[in-house]
Parts: sequence; structure tokens; C-alpha cells
Amino acid sequence: MPAVLGLNFHHDTSACLVVDGRIYAAEEERWSGVKHNRTTRKGVLTSPTHALDWCLQAAGITADDIGHVWTPSMRPSPRHGSWASTEQAELATLLPKVLGRRLKLISHHTAHVLAGYLLSGEEHAAGLVIDAGGSALGTDIASGRERITGYDLRPDIIDRIHQVTPAIAPGPSGPARTHPSLGHFYRNLALRVIPPGNEVEGSMMALAAFGDPDRHYKELRDLVHLGGNGHVHIAAPWGSYDASTPLGIEGADWTAESAGSKPLDARADLAAAAQRVFAEAVTHVARHLRRLTAARTLVFSGGCALNSHLNGTLAEESGFENLFVAPAPHDAGTAVGAALYAWNYVLGQPFLPTPDDAGWGPLPGPLAAGALPGGYRTVHGLGERLIPAVAALLADHRVVGWVRGGMEFGPRALGHRSILAHPGRAATRTRLNALKQRADFRPLAPLALAEEAGAWFLGDGDPFMNRVVRARHCKSDRMPAVVHHDGTARLQTVSRGHSGVRPLLEEFRRLTGVPVLLNTSLNFKGTPILRTAEQAAAAAVELGLDALAVEDTLILAPHVRMDAVLSALSGTDRT
Repeated sequence: MPAVLGLNFHHDTSACLVVDGRIYAAEEERWSGVKHNRTTRKGVLTSPTHALDWCLQAAGITADDIGHVWTPSMRPSPRHGSWASTEQAELATLLPKVLGRRLKLISHHTAHVLAGYLLSGEEHAAGLVIDAGGSALGTDIASGRERITGYDLRPDIIDRIHQVTPAIAPGPSGPARTHPSLGHFYRNLALRVIPPGNEVEGSMMALAAFGDPDRHYKELRDLVHLGGNGHVHIAAPWGSYDASTPLGIEGADWTAESAGSKPLDARADLAAAAQRVFAEAVTHVARHLRRLTAARTLVFSGGCALNSHLNGTLAEESGFENLFVAPAPHDAGTAVGAALYAWNYVLGQPFLPTPDDAGWGPLPGPLAAGALPGGYRTVHGLGERLIPAVAALLADHRVVGWVRGGMEFGPRALGHRSILAHPGRAATRTRLNALKQRADFRPLAPLALAEEAGAWFLGDGDPFMNRVVRARHCKSDRMPAVVHHDGTARLQTVSRGHSGVRPLLEEFRRLTGVPVLLNTSLNFKGTPILRTAEQAAAAAVELGLDALAVEDTLILAPHVRMDAVLSALSGTDRT
């Protein structure tokens, strides 16, 4: 029974084990409670200890059974000729000895792209990875890290065909080093638009829908040079971490420190321009890859692939017939790519089928007796009757926590650790944003039956909630809670193979005629998605949810009457 392991030791620390063709994967943040599992000091590595232990336990194997261990290299720059072996040795000390001896390095961007390509079901594809930074490059002007990388991908070859690197280019004060990091560019501007205490990239993308992209377009577009052959160069310091140097626009200085003092409408205009310039730059690179590869499909990964609005633009304007975004395009997904590299290219095993969802993590476990305060009612052992009971609550516009099956891998709740609601009232979005302490301008996402999504949305959705599409105008008034200000929605399509939420969505459609539910993650502001049944129960109480479903147990808040679910509960043990 062959077994391979992929690990990520940096932020979004994670582990992925492939055993006998099955994926087990989890992120360390779900145990540590620290979002992205970031360390307090730059450069300090952490081992995905709990995630790795769970993978081994779930697969029923030990570290001795693992034949190959791979991890992405992330040393920022080579210090001497043996830098790769030095990094490998450092990382090996964080593992049990048997795994440390087998550890090998793969490029960060290659791990990213393979986390998509090897699950895409495609024979031939172009691959594009864009993020803040990856593995080390050369030692001259082009020194630094991977920022924008293009691939020609086939079952028998991984060909890196495009690399955007720093360059010396003319500037207002003479020649200067430019930056190629579109990831840094987007975050740099987001820090100037979104006040501290928020997820700046996602918040800026949401705010952009309310702004005028033309107002500041020229000023931002002048910061980004799109050269021949798919090159991107960003004037310093706008493609770096530096968000303190003032960006002067219309007589006003924009810095991270001043973001909270700017009017919301002005911030929305800058956000809209930033989103447009960012999307134009990525599309510029993608079109170049289309010319180089003649592939029909683009596989997109890296942190920038979490920008679902960008992905909608790529699907329409990149020139490719198909777009496949990696199920977990962020850094945690590099563990998946590293493991699949070992599975397919080292062991020569067949490609795994394209997944319907990413429920590769731990089950929620039991709900402890006495975990709820007085007044809450718990109904155990519902079995198949849980589905009609919860669907009835949702049809009655109740907000329900939904905890079922293996936890999702990645940053999106995909119907295993979710908060669900009827999409038919705009007030529901307002309520949920308030409960989760999110800005009211941020949208909430729909999930829809895959075969019926086309009647409600224009464009192809994504099973991993990675793409924005446009809602059909004739349907928007039936789902205002999930349609954004600009008429778009980040659509998750739910196929018949989805193990977490498909039966509930079918029953909700039967009751209401609506094949769509509002879906957001079950967590608190600034924390990871919650892992266990006990965590979910505590969150349901603190957030004020109307009900919580954990596997086949239903919990009702004191203010919720039983009338809507009595028929489903007939003959069931109640406590």
C-alpha cells in the first residue's frame, strides 16, 4: 500500500498524505486556533505536528510506512552553494527522524501548480502561479524569489516556460530595480484601503464593487508596466511590503496608517481601480501562456488565485476555453502539490480523479453531554430525518450551523463546517455580517445544485468556491442575500458526488423551489474554521445561531419553536 507525504512548514502550515489513492489533508491552524498558523517572528518555521498526526491516524499507518516526503523550498535567497541542502537539513529537524531522512525539496511554485494540475483531469494544460513570493531564484539582478511563473504541463513533463523576475528599468530618478510581485502589489494597495483588523485582500475585493474603477485607474495603471512576452514590472515600492511610503492621488496621500481616515466612497474608488489593474496584469500573463502552450485549459494557483473576481475575469478574457483553479490555491495547498508530485511522478501512480469537494480532513467527533447552556434542546439519532428537519428550518429563514463529514481543506467552507441560510432576504446577509463582525459591504456566497446553477447564474461556477459569476437578473430578487452590489456572486456548485451538503440542498429546493443556499464559514472573526463538534456548539451559542446540526444530531436555540420540525422528529429520541 504505497504512501507519500507532502508538508508545508511556512504560513498556512499543512500536511497531506496520499495512501492507496486516497487524500488525507489538514491545516495546522485548525488545531492551533491561529489563522494561517503564522508565527510571531518572520522566518520562524513551524511543523504541522497535529495535522500530520491526524493524517497518520486517519489512514491507519505510521511514519515508517511512508516512502517519500516532499516539501516546497522557501529559503528567500541562496547564501552559498549548498543552500538547498542546508534548508533541507533545517526542515528535517522538525520531523520525526524516519521522515526527516526521507525529506526532499520541490519548488514552491511547482508544488502550487501541481496541486491544481494533478487534480484537474486534464492531459495538457498551461499552468500559472502568482503569489507574493516562492522559492529562491538566481544570484544577479534576477535574484529573489518566484513571483510569477508559467508552465506547460503534460502527464510526462513539467516544463517551466515563463518566469517574471526583477529588472532594472527607467524611473523618475534614473534606472531603478522594479518588482514583479503582483501579490505584493495587491496587498500593498489593500493595506492603504482597508483599516487594520480586517482581512485586507478579501475586503478590498468586496469593496471594489461599490467603486468607480475609472476615477483612479490611470494613476494606478502607470505603476504597472506590462511588457512584451508576458512580463510585468511594478514601480518601487508599490510591488513590495512597503505600504508606508505615501501614494499621492488627487492631492491626498494614501498609506496604511491613513486607511481608516479616508471616506468609504473614496476607498471604494481606489479599490475598484486596483482590482481592474491587477486583473489586467494577470490576464496579460495568461494570454502569453496561451500563445506559448496552445493549451485549451489554464490551471491557476498561488495566493492570487484566491481572488475570485479575478478568476471570473480570467475565465472570460484569458483566451483559454477552460479555467481550473486549484482546490486550495493558497500556501497550504503546496502540501497537496508536493504529495501528488511524489504520488504521480516519483511512484508513477495513476492520476487521482478530479474531486467534487475537498472534505479531506477530520470528522467533528462527538458532542459532549452538557456542552450547552440551559434552554437549548438536543435531538439525537436523527439519521436520515436530519435532512428534512434542517431544510424546514432553513425554509423558515432560520440560520443553521452545519457540521458534517470530513473537514474542508482550504480557506473556504464548502458544506462541511458551514453556516447556512435561506438566500431570499437581504436582511439575512446583514444579520450574518453583524454576527461575524464583518463589514456590511462584504458579500456572502451561494452554493447551488450544479445541474441547476445555469438557470440562476451566468458562467461556470466552481466546486471550491473560487470563481465569481454573474447572477441572472431575473433570479436576483429571489436570492438577494448572496448577490453582491455589482450583480455578481462567488458561486460554489454542488455536484451529486459532494458528501457534505448535497442532500440538504436537494430537500431545500423541494420545499422552496430555490436550488441555492447562503453559505459562510463556521468561525469567529479572525479565527480559522472550527474543527470539532464541541467548538461548533460553543460557536452556535456565542454567535446566536438558530440551530446547529452535527452529523445526525440537531440542536435548537431556546427562541426557536419546534413546530417547523416536529414532523421530521416524529418517533426520535429527544433530550
